[in-house]
Amino acid sequence: VKRQFEALRPGRISTPGHPEGDELDMDRAVRARVDFAATGEGTDRVWCQTRPEKRDLAVSILLDVSRSTEAAIPGHGHGGRAVIDVEREALAALAWGLDACGDDFAIHAFSSLRRQRVYLQTAKDFGAPMSAAVEGRIASLKPGFYTRLGAALRHVSADLARQPRKRRLLLVITDGKPNDLDHYEGRHGIEDSRMAVREARRAGQAVFGITVDRNAKAWFPRIFGQGGFAVIPDADKLTQTLPRIYRELVGTT
Repeated sequence: VKRQFEALRPGRISTPGHPEGDELDMDRAVRARVDFAATGEGTDRVWCQTRPEKRDLAVSILLDVSRSTEAAIPGHGHGGRAVIDVEREALAALAWGLDACGDDFAIHAFSSLRRQRVYLQTAKDFGAPMSAAVEGRIASLKPGFYTRLGAALRHVSADLARQPRKRRLLLVITDGKPNDLDHYEGRHGIEDSRMAVREARRAGQAVFGITVDRNAKAWFPRIFGQGGFAVIPDADKLTQTLPRIYRELVGTT
């Protein structure tokens, strides 16, 4: 997975016409030599300088760790693994992958218990280095409570808006519908989450949802809109699928 992300690392840009640099520009050097022989004057700007090409992108990842993620992955052949196990594995691989391609990113996980208690756990802040400690915080994420997606989205979007980057991507990974105890289930939760996505997009952020809910096509498009989501019906494939999704997103955000 990390190798797939390394292929996304921005390339290097070479610019000519510098008095010093990394590589001699042979065409300019020859012309300067000819000019000097003919007129006694020549330029010393015969070098090329290379620098990394900046993607100028900030990525915020929001992971659903509500109680439903402790459920076993449906079907046979999964070794009794829970959704949260796959989420943690995929998130750690994604984090190391983003680190490999040099993109600035933050990682948050959320759950809720009514509107007054929206729990947001930060595994990595913007500007903080990717490390074993970050991976440990991802591994320690525990399922609990409910899924008040709209509130979590607004909080993470506000943090993303403060990042001094030209492009901003908010990536949401969830296993099911928004829900909470205070009538947040059903249409209310879906419409509030949809509004939060629209608010983030109006703020200039690209928002993309990923779910492992096999029945998500009945409700996920309402929140994220056409082309704004991916459904991965086999949760075990989340880790392998994320690099492809990210590759497509960074080409369009």
